[in-house]
Amino acid sequence: MSSKPTPKRILVADDEPDVLQLVSNNLKSAGYQVLKAEDGLDALTQARETLPALVVLDLMLPEMTGLEVCKLLKRGATTSQIPIIMLTAKAEEVDRIVGLELGADDYMTKPFSPRELVLRVKSVLRRSSASGEAGEQLVFADVSVDRTKHEVTVAGKRVEFTATEFKLLALLIERRGRMQSREMLLNDVWGYEAAIDTRTVDTHIRRLRDKMGQAGRHIETVRGFGYRLAQTED
Repeated sequence: MSSKPTPKRILVADDEPDVLQLVSNNLKSAGYQVLKAEDGLDALTQARETLPALVVLDLMLPEMTGLEVCKLLKRGATTSQIPIIMLTAKAEEVDRIVGLELGADDYMTKPFSPRELVLRVKSVLRRSSASGEAGEQLVFADVSVDRTKHEVTVAGKRVEFTATEFKLLALLIERRGRMQSREMLLNDVWGYEAAIDTRTVDTHIRRLRDKMGQAGRHIETVRGFGYRLAQTED
């Protein structure tokens, strides 16, 4: 008799009780186990101790901000690969960009649709899991992507990539020389059928270029369309 798989654990951090309860109830209804934190310090502690499958993290938290929590989790050896969805009332572009640059995998602003949040959680978890499934190695210039180990090396040195960055880089290398629209990348990497926010793609491309070092210059911007990785390395 087969046993049911253990539900994936999601940590939700928000200092608004109503929002915390709303998010938790919807995630539980979707089949997830939910942990709650009402301040940043508690969120950081629980994430380190329980290693959840994903963190839904409010930006404005007492004790420690969501940005600080995100930064520390992404720097931690055991927590760097935990996907993070930022959930915040701050809709300014600079806050969104800072969150993504710190390693957050997605970003939602309040008020939000609980159904959309659940869909985004599923999408982030799906691409996080899929990023290490294919047993192959991709190489471009001095960048090497090992899908089995979920590792990226640049000029022989290991560089930390989030699950989203990892999948985006692998996709660009696989499709080198072919133009990829922002909408196409949102669909194939993020799993979004509608162009929710194409600026998210631009932020991640900038991070890829930085982390790829000299090879980053081969990610070409196709004005008014999207991006492509140069066919040749010359």
